[in-house]
Amino acid sequence: MKKILSLIVIAWSVLGTGYSVAGELSDKDVENIVHRSYQYVAMYNTNNNFAMQEKNPFNSHGWNKMYVATSLMDATMVAIPRPNNDTLYLTSMMDMRDDAIVIQFPAFDSKYVSLETSAYDHYIDIPLSTSEGDFHKPTTMLFYTDRTKGYNGEPVDGIDKTLKMSGDFAIALLRVAPQASNPELLKRNLAAMQKQKLMTLSEFQGKAKKQVSDVSFPAYSNDISVFKNNFLEVMQFVFNHTTFNSNNEMDQKVLAALKPLGIEPGKVFDAKKVTQIDGERFAKIAEKVVAKSLHTWSNPEGNPYLSKVFQPKNNMTIEPMVVQSCVGPIGLPYDQAQYPGIGTTDGKPINSKGHYVIRMTKEQLPPAKAFWSATLYDSKKGLFIPNEHNKYSIGENGGMKLNDKGGIEIHIASSKPVNVAKENWLPSGKKDQQLDVIMRVYDPDIKTMKNWIAPKAEKL
Repeated sequence: MKKILSLIVIAWSVLGTGYSVAGELSDKDVENIVHRSYQYVAMYNTNNNFAMQEKNPFNSHGWNKMYVATSLMDATMVAIPRPNNDTLYLTSMMDMRDDAIVIQFPAFDSKYVSLETSAYDHYIDIPLSTSEGDFHKPTTMLFYTDRTKGYNGEPVDGIDKTLKMSGDFAIALLRVAPQASNPELLKRNLAAMQKQKLMTLSEFQGKAKKQVSDVSFPAYSNDISVFKNNFLEVMQFVFNHTTFNSNNEMDQKVLAALKPLGIEPGKVFDAKKVTQIDGERFAKIAEKVVAKSLHTWSNPEGNPYLSKVFQPKNNMTIEPMVVQSCVGPIGLPYDQAQYPGIGTTDGKPINSKGHYVIRMTKEQLPPAKAFWSATLYDSKKGLFIPNEHNKYSIGENGGMKLNDKGGIEIHIASSKPVNVAKENWLPSGKKDQQLDVIMRVYDPDIKTMKNWIAPKAEKL
């Protein structure tokens, strides 16, 4: 009788969540949990890697610290999938639990600069951008959350702009087009980046810096590893440091998906009190979700989410969120940059052993007000293809050479093809592996972009 009553209790507790009455998670249940959680897992890894991963050459070496780039990213960047080889990064990693954070942003002499922010929930805000007339003069910003001690959003002398963040641990990422083709502009922009300052609100007001509360982060690495090894522990930590909106559908559905497993905001993680899950099973389904997202992104028939990814919280729906989190976190919204994938004319994946060409006439070039690029990655990890030429992208900063008519031919091959300019060659490496090409169109002409069709790679 006790066993029957126990099963009834389990059944009652999971009704309404889509979980089976026997307490067992079906594949559909696990897929729903992975879908609802992927944005948090992806950004937990991304933000923590930028703040604390010593193997990441671009890490800030702690919270409330900054990393200031002095060169474009190369194949040593393995901390995040599909890194950017177009712009200089200046990353500020913020811990807003004990005090608000103030960042003083300098002015820049660049055709494109943007400030992007995101907490563990992977919603994207662009509080400053040259496309909106910003960065012509210095700007001082204050960042805080609902849980920040001692600050509730009141005006502060000397602060130009205030932004309430949705999570205690967050990134404020500055992208600066380096103007690499103009040495004098490049020098000025690099110098400007060194002028940025980060401090607590107390320090900004001339007071003593507050003591930082102790924190113990669950293990972080890559997404599949977290789903496999410590998914529930990570999600409990994320829930405890994230603001959830009772009127937001995505917020409420992720809370509903994790609650039957014992994960709720405000709880202390206890492995003995949560549902025991099969990490291998979660990881395998996560891998399928990633593969599906990559296919959607580079679909030769067109990516349906190009204008829907990397949006503020109330502008997002679950499918584009999953796609952006799988393909590569910390991207820009469609009015700042667009990321069309390049498929093939035969519909088959690009392979490193083949020779491919991407052709565009002058009229077919991406409609970018700032600049555009095409970058090559391995499909499995989303990393640059290591090569002795340090050549990972085609574009203003990676190098390109237009033909006499203003068009271009981009070649993907393991060795530089005969009579092809080095600037227009993307080395595909020596491994036998599947590759992806992702374009970036900065400050796009939105009206023209609606009818623009991304080129396809033809296998020769």
